[in-house]
Amino acid sequence: MNKKPNRLINEKSPYLLQHAYNPVDWYPWCYEAFEKAKKEDKPIFLSIGYSSCHWCHVMEKESFEDEEVAKILNENFVSIKVDREERPDIDSIYMNVCLMFNGSGGWPLTIIMTPDKKPFFAGTYFPKYSRPGRIGLVDLLTSVAEYWKNNKEDLIQRAEKVIEYLKNDFKGKSDEISKDIIDACYLDLKSRFDKEYGGFSIKPKFPTPHNIMFLLRYYYHTKEIEALKMAEKTLINMRLGGMYDHVGFGFHRYSTDREWLLPHFEKMLYDQAMLTMACTEAYQLTKNNFYKKAAQETIAYVLRDMTSKESVFYSSEDADSEGEEGKFYTWTIDELKEVLNDEELSLVIKVFNVKEEGNYFEEATGHLTGRNILYLKKPIRELANDLNMNQNQLETKLEEIRKKLFDAREKRVHPQKDDKVLTDWNGLMISALAKAGKGFEDKDFIEKAKTAADFILNTMFKNDILYHLYKDGEVKVEGLLDDYAFFSWGLIEIYEATGDIKYLKSALKLTDLMIEKFYDFESGGFFLSPKNSKDVIVRPKEAFDGAIPSGNSVSAYNLYRLYLISGNEKYYNFAIETLKAFGGEIKRLPSYHSMFNIVLMLVFYPTSEVVLAGNCEKVLDKINTEFIPNKAIVFLNRENEKHIKELIPYISNMVPFDECDIYVCKNFSCNLPTKDLEYALNLMKD
Repeated sequence: MNKKPNRLINEKSPYLLQHAYNPVDWYPWCYEAFEKAKKEDKPIFLSIGYSSCHWCHVMEKESFEDEEVAKILNENFVSIKVDREERPDIDSIYMNVCLMFNGSGGWPLTIIMTPDKKPFFAGTYFPKYSRPGRIGLVDLLTSVAEYWKNNKEDLIQRAEKVIEYLKNDFKGKSDEISKDIIDACYLDLKSRFDKEYGGFSIKPKFPTPHNIMFLLRYYYHTKEIEALKMAEKTLINMRLGGMYDHVGFGFHRYSTDREWLLPHFEKMLYDQAMLTMACTEAYQLTKNNFYKKAAQETIAYVLRDMTSKESVFYSSEDADSEGEEGKFYTWTIDELKEVLNDEELSLVIKVFNVKEEGNYFEEATGHLTGRNILYLKKPIRELANDLNMNQNQLETKLEEIRKKLFDAREKRVHPQKDDKVLTDWNGLMISALAKAGKGFEDKDFIEKAKTAADFILNTMFKNDILYHLYKDGEVKVEGLLDDYAFFSWGLIEIYEATGDIKYLKSALKLTDLMIEKFYDFESGGFFLSPKNSKDVIVRPKEAFDGAIPSGNSVSAYNLYRLYLISGNEKYYNFAIETLKAFGGEIKRLPSYHSMFNIVLMLVFYPTSEVVLAGNCEKVLDKINTEFIPNKAIVFLNRENEKHIKELIPYISNMVPFDECDIYVCKNFSCNLPTKDLEYALNLMKD
């Protein structure tokens, strides 16, 4: 490795710093790089990835640490490295180009473009040398460099057409919305459902917790039992499989196989957050402690391993350690023997499907590695039955074993942690903590959510600008749509968990700023980047739900909930117009827009505005344990009476007394108050 650092040495991103000693003359995304390319008449080589990306590491080792590749790049291109988590707006633009060219995408994302940011080539991972069916980076770069010298105008014309396509594509496809889209989403998910193992594809399998959250709501509103069965089978199999870390808790990125056994081992904050939300809601609906435990363990992992000294949350943990994917998480028989006694080892072999030859197949070669992924084929209750053991006895023994394995594993070389703090992903984790705090009556989870939210409000929100990234005491990158939307979601959840008007006011303010900075007043919907963005070639606009819901769908969700809380028609109008702006896309692929369909359920199914007037803390705790997705809660007490009535005019005639009066309102027309909680709950569920 070259000992002299390149320009990335001055960056904060752990991903960029990983490349700081490459012999490639990397630039970060900056004015200087594009000016150099223009001045020297060179194309841009843009590489986008993230720190916990396995194939990003592979491409670095094969090519970016290689002197031959570096020589070609340094002589013929200006090379730029981007952390997709730091600049999701840039990633969105060029990932759409990759999808357009190839029909698929992924990371590392490889783009070659003109000095004015217009792309003419896109791909993902490339080996150093060509292989059957895949061009190598050396051949690719050599060909492009030659073509740029001799046929530059052809490449420029190609790039211009790409930009025109992008501009049209990001406008969205508007259409009217209707209730039948919700049924279409359910039927679409049902047609894609893997009846044997759960999930909504054969392989690879991604968690997509928003699909689960949609199905739980669909069951709640329609009593369609298959919706609940699909949600439960998927959650259960994810939690039993190797995609879940049975020793240290938390979920890996996704499963490469159909059975949820072999994961990509990186752990992302957003997966922990979204899966915690899905598990919490499944518990609220079914009261099955399996889901409660899964959520609690996932939170325990985040609080232990992914929490900063400021009590906000890190981004991810790598898949690799000691240059090998999954080494930290997998076990040989000999390693298990060093930690466990014979009885414990025998139990682990039976319960967690351990084999002498290993059960972990290397993804690229398909060969056994001699290592084992711990996973379950059945829930503990069924395993206890098979082993003729008492369930509590088995759980106690397995917990003793887990602690031994955890302590032994802690002595290993840990995967690298990406310790940057992202506002959008923190917003999701704040939502998850507040939801779990409500669902499990756990005040500590709610306090953790409040502490993280307060840090972001106090440190990352300055002069009406919410910043995207915090690291080493500095904020960086003006916030994008997802930052405003996901963080506002968290603030709304905290408000409904605590009744603290501060969080409602902050959610309203951020939502108003979001409309001002991101809304497309010509075509509807929200752009990903703010209106003053100067360093992106187009402003992307996304509706499609990927690993996490789109910023537009969460924006519509927040807007409609704030309408239900406040009665302010402005929020209703923006929510409906956002739905319509992407109506054509939602109708065409309903199950790939499941978060939008969650918003449609707020629009087309009955909703309740619940006003708790007086000293209502105990009543609130009981309401929050129930799964009532189409309710909004407003808190009125003597301390906040003046301020809350200024925000919410429809409660102006209500008076808070010492006891708790429960008003259940429909369309902002309220029933007489009641002190009977069961009666009020039945009204909310009607």
